[in-house]
Amino acid sequence: MNVEYVNPEGLRLDGRRPMEMRQLRAEIGVVSKADGSAVFEMGNTKVIAAVYGPREVQNRSKQLNDKALVRCEYSMANFSTGARMRKPKGDRRSTEISLVVRQTMEACILTHLMPRSQIDIFVQVLQADGGTRSACINAATLALADAGIPMQDLVTSCAAGYLNGTPLLDLNYVEDSAGGPDVTVGLLPKIDKVTLLQMDAKLQVDTFENVMQLAIEGCRAVASYIREILLENTKKLESRRGV
Repeated sequence: MNVEYVNPEGLRLDGRRPMEMRQLRAEIGVVSKADGSAVFEMGNTKVIAAVYGPREVQNRSKQLNDKALVRCEYSMANFSTGARMRKPKGDRRSTEISLVVRQTMEACILTHLMPRSQIDIFVQVLQADGGTRSACINAATLALADAGIPMQDLVTSCAAGYLNGTPLLDLNYVEDSAGGPDVTVGLLPKIDKVTLLQMDAKLQVDTFENVMQLAIEGCRAVASYIREILLENTKKLESRRGV
């Protein structure tokens, strides 16, 4: 069956234009026991992140004397996809995404300011509809900011793909499953540095550059939204304190 991912009017299956992101929604401070937490939504993809630390390293043999140890655990709620399948706890996808999130976060946390300590990041997908690793990174960034962990910049993430000869921003599950190439980017927007680049199929160089540039624009849009959320949160805290 040949699915038309972009119709003649230039609209995608969910009514968006090719360069249009899904709606973003976020909330901070959703897990009361955590040092920092956030829910981040990109369309119907919904992720919750909780951060604990910096705290004493539990396993002394893993303690680093010159910087903080960053750990990350990724999981998917069994009800997140609507499909009735139980995933084993140590499956390869979970291990890989845990590693991607940890490495991306390590690139922005000022770990040298917190030697001999440990920072734990937990991310869980509550609803999956494409772009889960980007949503995990964005949720983790917000949770780290909420926990007051020092970072050189907010790291944000977005994906873009290429279907029916058209670059598409922020793929949903149907588009993601079409088997076309897609590029996931993590960006430190202030210094314009790419800290994550993943691609799962070959693309011609000029097409790749267009798709990657589109993903970077998505990262910038996420960054400005995250800044808004943090500013709003600061204003709320100030009004509570009567500043």
